[in-house]
Order: sequence, then C-alpha cells, then structure tokens
Amino acid sequence: MCAVEIFYALLGLALTVLIFWLNRSLYRGGATTLEAVCYLVAVPALVIGWYFNIAYMREYGSEAGWWHWTTLLFVNPASASGGQDLIIANLILFPLWTMVDGRRLGMRAPWLYFVMSLVTSYAFAIALFMALRERQLRASAPPATRAAG
Repeated sequence: MCAVEIFYALLGLALTVLIFWLNRSLYRGGATTLEAVCYLVAVPALVIGWYFNIAYMREYGSEAGWWHWTTLLFVNPASASGGQDLIIANLILFPLWTMVDGRRLGMRAPWLYFVMSLVTSYAFAIALFMALRERQLRASAPPATRAAG
C-alpha cells in the first residue's frame, strides 16, 4: 500500500473506532436481527469498496483524487445516473438523515457517519449508522419494551 492508501485506511479505522467508543455504553446485550444484518452488510461493503478504491489509486497514480474520481462517475449515461444518485445521497441526504435523526434519538456525534463515509464506504457508513441507531432505539425504549426488540 502507498502512503495515501495507508492514510485513508487509518483515518477510516480511527473514525470507526471513535464512533464505537463514543457509543460504548450502548453495547450491553445482544444484537437484534436488524443490527446483525447491518453488520453483515457493512463488512463486505467496506472490503469491496476499498478493493476498488485501491485499484483506482494504483491505476491512476498522481491523477487520483476526489475531483478525478468524481469525473469518472460521469463517463457515460449509465454511470452518470448512478454517480448523481451517489453524490446527492451521500453529500446531501445522508448528512441530513444522520444529523437530524441522530440528534432526535440522542446519538453521539451523528455527523461523524458522513465524514466516515468519505474515507471508508458510503454503504459501510449507512450500515453502521443503522446498526447503532437500532442500539440507540433499544437503549431509549421503556424497560418493558426493550426485551421485545
């Protein structure tokens, strides 16, 4: 791995660890089915995303960067359709969702999920947010309803 790849990997790892550390009080008891599914989606999303991001950085070398990567999303109409969805969802809707919903639920530092999505994988960040949101909902539920989740 080159220095840039290592930097992004360490930054993504640090942000993931920080999110888990900030929410460590939520990790009492087992996972719900939804939470488990989210983790099962998160891991391959991260691995597959990083596989292609590393391949991109190696193929384009000094050209590689956010601007260049983004322009490649629009090389044909099919990729442009997916690219515009990715950009709008990740840069506008995902931060709105995590910050608004996260604050309503009392989640700690909900803005970190957006930052993490930029250096890990958008799908990984969504899955992690959903899993921790599920934990937060259970922790906030009245005691009589907690066991039902």
